[in-house]
Amino acid sequence: ASALAATSPFGTWTRPSTGDQIEFYDCGGNLCAKIVNVKDPANASTVGVVIINGAQQTGNNVWQGDLLDPQAGKSFSGTISMEGADKLKLHGCVIAFLCSDEHWTRAQ
Repeated sequence: ASALAATSPFGTWTRPSTGDQIEFYDCGGNLCAKIVNVKDPANASTVGVVIINGAQQTGNNVWQGDLLDPQAGKSFSGTISMEGADKLKLHGCVIAFLCSDEHWTRAQ
């Protein structure tokens, strides 16, 4: 893998809480992500849903923007950060003191 790929969020990632696969891609110089595969057939209607639309890079391997939880139908203010070539951390907050983290792995 190239050095760029090692620090880039672009590609397909697996969300551990649902088993869904999310593709991260460049959208006008910002970071976007959409659901490309779901583990639970009951969630098939979410394939193609954009869950991150235009997160802006705010630091080295860090992006900030709104994160959509399609199951809850709500958007949260969040941060996406690389924690290694195959580890991605999403940190989202409903309000300043009600936050949670989720660690995703790069799909093989």
